[in-house]
Amino acid sequence: MGSDSGYSERMRRKKAVVDAKVARADRDKGLLLVLTGNGKGKSSSGFGMVARALGHGMKVGVVQFIKGAASTGEEAFFRRFPGEVSYSVTGEGFTWETQDRERDRRVAEQGWEKAAALLADPEIGLVLLDELNIVLKYSYLDLDKVLADIRLRPPMQHVVVTGRGAPAELVAEADTVTELSVVKHAFQAGVRAQKGVEY
Repeated sequence: MGSDSGYSERMRRKKAVVDAKVARADRDKGLLLVLTGNGKGKSSSGFGMVARALGHGMKVGVVQFIKGAASTGEEAFFRRFPGEVSYSVTGEGFTWETQDRERDRRVAEQGWEKAAALLADPEIGLVLLDELNIVLKYSYLDLDKVLADIRLRPPMQHVVVTGRGAPAELVAEADTVTELSVVKHAFQAGVRAQKGVEY
């Protein structure tokens, strides 16, 4: 460890670097954020942004793909705010459960109709498209159409897309991309999904 005087000098230099970066960031825009990877926390992070947006008085739209067969804590909580949150669940369960590609494709298209309406609404400040990456990975939706609808959204609307296997075209389009990786997961040790943590 260094001395207190050395620490103070390092922090002074760091502050100068951070202050310069903050000064260069001088514009606002609606962001496209992609949360992908095999690690836990993609949807959790997306719903954290939903809570943050609500805290700032924004209206929010949520479309959950894939997960619709079982209710989640997020759905139970955010449905308490019907005036601020438009919440749609459009999946019928994980793809290995449904085992019906054509039905999954139809359900995804119905979900995208709801998502497209949110993306066209200037009153909605943030749109969470939960597990959209899975839908795109299996080609249940046309990627070009999805990207076109996202590009046409109101200029200050933020969009958060979650799910494993984000397509390269979506990653290239995004402003911020986070890939979550697995270091360790309780399920690998035989612990079932826990309420309040996993769902």
